[in-house]
Amino acid sequence: MALARLLSRGQRGLHAYEVTVEVHLANGLPGFTVTGLPATAVRESRDRVRAALETVGRRYPSTRITAHLGPADVPKDGGRFDLAIAVGLVMAQRRKRWSDERTELIGELALSGDVRPVTGALPAVLAAREAGRAIIVPAANAAEAELVAGAEAYAAAHLGDVLAHVEGRKKLPRIEPRPVGAAADDAPDLAEVRGQAHAKRALVIAAAGAHHVLLIGPPGSGKSMLAERFRGLLPPLDLKDMLLVASIASIAGDRTMLENGLRPPFRAPHHTASAAAIVGGGARVQPGEISLAHRGVLFLDELPEFSRIALEALREPLEAGVARISRVRDHVEFPAQFQLIAAMNPCPCGFRGDGTDRCRCTPARVEQYRAKISGPLLDRFDLHVEVPRVPFDESSARPASGETAEVLPLIRAARQRQLARAGQLNARLPDGLLWRTARAEPDAIGVLKRAVNQWQLSMRSGVRIMKVARTIADLDGRERVAAADVAEALQLRHLDRPI
Repeated sequence: MALARLLSRGQRGLHAYEVTVEVHLANGLPGFTVTGLPATAVRESRDRVRAALETVGRRYPSTRITAHLGPADVPKDGGRFDLAIAVGLVMAQRRKRWSDERTELIGELALSGDVRPVTGALPAVLAAREAGRAIIVPAANAAEAELVAGAEAYAAAHLGDVLAHVEGRKKLPRIEPRPVGAAADDAPDLAEVRGQAHAKRALVIAAAGAHHVLLIGPPGSGKSMLAERFRGLLPPLDLKDMLLVASIASIAGDRTMLENGLRPPFRAPHHTASAAAIVGGGARVQPGEISLAHRGVLFLDELPEFSRIALEALREPLEAGVARISRVRDHVEFPAQFQLIAAMNPCPCGFRGDGTDRCRCTPARVEQYRAKISGPLLDRFDLHVEVPRVPFDESSARPASGETAEVLPLIRAARQRQLARAGQLNARLPDGLLWRTARAEPDAIGVLKRAVNQWQLSMRSGVRIMKVARTIADLDGRERVAAADVAEALQLRHLDRPI
């Protein structure tokens, strides 16, 4: 009988939990059993491990092999345990414990012995650092490990290299952390959108207070262009948020997002995306678009064309900032604090209010079209902004530049005021804290009260209007919310007004 014990990391949501990999050799008929609630991909590791060991010239034992992945009551998935199982087999045959028991291993094995990348490598490196251990990761995941300062991580390209490292013959190359800075700013300038001063002002307000925005206008008016330029108005992420955003991307296997650096993410799923793709889920629970957009922007173009189920699934995450995914045997949470920018046409044909007589939609058809977006979801948009058709003279003018750079200092100053006053941005203030910190003039409250009563708005809408008014005052550097601030916030609630 021989036994080897190594450490690896599983993945459950953002948590990279510790897995003890025990490999046991015993007399009996040859066979390979994997225990510990393994999924199909984990059970198939026996064939990958056998081929990889034979490829690197190591003997595959003709005995009864049992590989146990503990804890036994937590489901295991993926090929991330291949490397630990293969090293365990070698150690068990030698009847010698690995002298360095403070090193963890993750990696999938190819039949050739190559170590293939796995998802969730970044959370595993972070967890190993917190546990005070070293970790061996696939060479293709080295870029993720480079983001973690203070981690002792080694890059493995081939099983033979890992065995040489374990046996003390040749060390694997250590992954050196690299300084994380702002990636090259390739966000297009706001000035490239011709005209649309009203919509640009709304985006500046949204960026300053983290407000959700719904853009309404005919085709070709610039809604998508405005949304694509919104990310440039957001400040860069701090290091903690960057690691969290990169960890979510690592779990999802999105290599492009890992190259963002400190830039906020920008996600724009197609309107055919399912509720699971938007919010997260699947048989193997994965983060959805709202989590991949954490601390950044989620852009939903052609909002009424998304399925009702997908749109309604957004309601709770928009309030809580968390995507909660429940299964019979599991419950996973992913962070989902994003800014929602959505776009839609004003009517089914798209040409209502564009200054021409092309629209033939009746008020009933317009109501039916808008009804695709439920009232509770519509309430969660702080701003409903009209984006009208731009006259040819304006659209053909030579674009200016630097408009984004001009408003960035105002946005940052407004955010600093909010954080100093209440500890968070206006759009995320609890209702009680909002009324204690809003500092609204009596006539401002009067304007809001009249609008709520006349337009029959919900209490949620009234609160959001006051939050926007508070942001407008912050942009102007004023301590108190004036009636003019509330009036401007009301002008930015287009869909609350009667057709």
